[in-house]
Amino acid sequence: MADPMRIRAQAAGDKTTVRVLMAHEMETGQRKDSAGKTIPAWFIQEVSASHNGKPVLTAQWGPSIAKNPFLQFVVKGAKAGDKISVAWTDNRGDKRSDEATVS
Repeated sequence: MADPMRIRAQAAGDKTTVRVLMAHEMETGQRKDSAGKTIPAWFIQEVSASHNGKPVLTAQWGPSIAKNPFLQFVVKGAKAGDKISVAWTDNRGDKRSDEATVS
């Protein structure tokens, strides 16, 4: 299983800014190793986020996203104490889900 995501959710008025740092190698499938063999693609395909269990974001990514991707988005109506969860699935079927409390 991948390392935990670092999630920060900070409320300001009626909006909450969520920042997520995902630990993932993100290989495009176009590079070659020292022996000249192509390194297989390995990347996050789908990212989803929810606020207190209600979906607020779904994204489909491809192989050209950077290693250890950073994602930032804004949720309206979230307040201190609410839960924000973020989950991803990669092209190998690996999954990760983490949760943070809005501060």
